Amino acid sequence: MKKKRNNIIKLVVIFLIFALGAYTVLFGIGGYGNATNIILGLDVRGGVSITYEVADEEFSAEDFQDTLSKLESRAQALSTEAEVYQEGDDRIVVNIPGETDAEATLEELGEPGTIEFFTYDDDGEEVIWLTGEDIQSASAGQTTDELTGSVDYVVELTMTSDGAESFAQATEENVGEAIYIRYNDEVISSPTVQEAITGGEAQITGLESAEEAESLATMIRIGNLTLELDTISHKTVGARLGSDALEKSVIAGAIALVLICLFMIVIYRVPGIVASFSLLFYTVLVLLALNGFNLTLTLPGIAGIILGIGMAVDANVIIYSRIREEIAAGETVGNAIQTGFHKANTAIIDGNVTTLIAAVILIWQGTGTVQGFAETLAVGILISMFTALVVSRIIVKALYQLGVVNPKYYGTEKPRKTMDVLGKRNIFLGLSAVVIIACLAVGLVNRSNGNGLFNTSVEFAGGTSLTVDFEEDYSIDEFNETIKEDIAEIIGSTDIQAQKETNSNTFTIKLQSIDESLMTEVKEMLVSDYGAVEGAFQESYVSATISGETTRSAVIATIMATICMLIYIWFRFSNIRYAFSAVLALCHDILVLIGFYMVSRTSVGTAFIACILTIVGYSINATIVIFDRIRENTRYNVDKKDFKTIINTSITQTMTRTIYTSLTTLVTVLIIFIMGVTAIQEFTLPIIVGVIVGGYSSVCITGSLLYLFGHKTMGLTGKQAEAQRKQQNKKNKTKRKKSRR
Repeated sequence: MKKKRNNIIKLVVIFLIFALGAYTVLFGIGGYGNATNIILGLDVRGGVSITYEVADEEFSAEDFQDTLSKLESRAQALSTEAEVYQEGDDRIVVNIPGETDAEATLEELGEPGTIEFFTYDDDGEEVIWLTGEDIQSASAGQTTDELTGSVDYVVELTMTSDGAESFAQATEENVGEAIYIRYNDEVISSPTVQEAITGGEAQITGLESAEEAESLATMIRIGNLTLELDTISHKTVGARLGSDALEKSVIAGAIALVLICLFMIVIYRVPGIVASFSLLFYTVLVLLALNGFNLTLTLPGIAGIILGIGMAVDANVIIYSRIREEIAAGETVGNAIQTGFHKANTAIIDGNVTTLIAAVILIWQGTGTVQGFAETLAVGILISMFTALVVSRIIVKALYQLGVVNPKYYGTEKPRKTMDVLGKRNIFLGLSAVVIIACLAVGLVNRSNGNGLFNTSVEFAGGTSLTVDFEEDYSIDEFNETIKEDIAEIIGSTDIQAQKETNSNTFTIKLQSIDESLMTEVKEMLVSDYGAVEGAFQESYVSATISGETTRSAVIATIMATICMLIYIWFRFSNIRYAFSAVLALCHDILVLIGFYMVSRTSVGTAFIACILTIVGYSINATIVIFDRIRENTRYNVDKKDFKTIINTSITQTMTRTIYTSLTTLVTVLIIFIMGVTAIQEFTLPIIVGVIVGGYSSVCITGSLLYLFGHKTMGLTGKQAEAQRKQQNKKNKTKRKKSRR
């Protein structure tokens, strides 16, 4: 009775937590937690757009780019999805997603200016010790007095190496005196030097409130720009994808979730019900996390959630397939549950941790959309592990203790005839090589014809910005459905982005650089067909919204993540051949996906980075599951099977997982593809291709690579391998003796 009562309590507690979370997501508690409060990106909701103009009459291109980069860092401190790009010769546009108050956003970002730290000498003359370029970072904080408990609001400063030297000299010479901080010719603070500061880090204390501390820190941060900027406009802009893009995506996601739950219930029966509940629990926790951590949800963020759903389903499939295998092997249901969770742990943990390593590296080294994708992915991975390994385990064990003990409620895994995948390895490897080479050839042909390897979007390559005033009040949805198509027909490209200024009929249209004759034709069409105000067009050059720094950081972060994953797999599997095979299979999937972009001419923009990173996570997880089974079968190789047989057996045993996980992930993406707007379809199509390729490579490529690298020794037990090594050493000694003779 006590066990029964405890299990009922566990179930009640879990359902109460779920109910509280679901209520919070739907309605919020105290104004917090409501899913409608999730910060949405420029593409799905819009935000605030601020335009700055260089105040200096003369400046170099290097100074302009340096200013743009620093302003980008400041903007991305407010949101990782912020955009900063050049417009014309002397303007910088900053777009902050999810904001609706242009005035408040401008104040939070700060009015760009110059910052100086100075003192007065004995003659009353100013001595400038530091400028904004000497300040590496400035952030607001607070300290608490251990004796009195009083709170002091502070600004923490970190100087550059040159700034640290200057600041050390300034504080040494002015102990007991004030160092004045001037922003745009106005003294904003005058802290008194308490002692010499030589470490390059300092605190400004004595501030009256957190708001005052944040304001001072903001002005110091924004004051390290190389050039002085004037604000010439600040406005709110609508969603690029249209007002119904998010609604359609949410409906599609809900439909996919229902279908996946039905699928899991039909296949796994009682465990399928548990898996469905865990998936709903996962969804609620992800929405709460997006709200709680103030993460910005954009198309790349949606990619992270899709991957998280795939991994959450995958974990449940692995667990319940294992339970059914144990029941089929003659175990009681109780033992099958215990053993199933135990055997599934290593595959789930290794697969998720490997992907989590990549996410952490991307958060650390990435910027902009890369960082946004990684943050969403990391949250999803942690939550999926919790719901699969904790929530599902508690519920399944509780149901068993409460009397759900009949094997028919769980089902049994039907034995499969071992597939000879490795017997066809030359066909699979050859086919992959042909596909990759053919795609590269198509890309090179396109490049030789002047079209480039890829269809690079405005986000990557920059282009032209055209501001248009319409006499009628068109919505962004109407623009995307009609006007955009007519422009695309004229310029021969669908790579067109548009944003509408809130409460006006003004649109800013960004498109690839085109001939003046085509631009004239576009303007004439807008005037004659859609009532654009003739003579009110404003045309200017715009740089890429995905900066070179963002691209470089994405490449560097991906390389670092791959190396870290390689090291982790090497450590966990105690054999570098597993690591090399996994990484090569990963490279295979990325190359095929890149080849798809080349051949299909799908636009390469923000979504491109997200798609590549999504497939990296999906592919490495699928590979780990198969490698985990190979490791297990090798460890318990009592029948002394050769390595080829072990790999074929392992691939066959995990085939259910491969099919079900690929199918459920495809269902999710396909429904979003079918119901989504054009931009979302362009985003999801490569993911569909990547999921198919990832499923193919996990079955047909990874095992073949591992066999090629390690078939001579890896298919043995520890004792067998040791015996083989001793025999080989004996042969080597005999050869050496013969050579000496």
